[in-house]
Amino acid sequence: MALKSSDLNWFRPLWRRVAVTGFLAVWCAWEWLWNREPFWGVLVGAALAYSLYNFFYAFPKETPDEQIPPTPPPAGEDGPRP
Repeated sequence: MALKSSDLNWFRPLWRRVAVTGFLAVWCAWEWLWNREPFWGVLVGAALAYSLYNFFYAFPKETPDEQIPPTPPPAGEDGPRP
């Protein structure tokens, strides 16, 4: 399942993807090592695997052209002004 365009825009900064994935990794370790809850460990582990795949493997790479969105020239009734 691909991310929606609004999700892509929100997760574009690398620190957000790392923060979400890191939180899931800590939560998964907590469930397996401290709580010893296999149900939640498997559930959070699946979310961790999904985030690793989508945020780091399948996430679209940003090209230099996409970093600064092009702005259209101002349109006037009598054309561009000198």
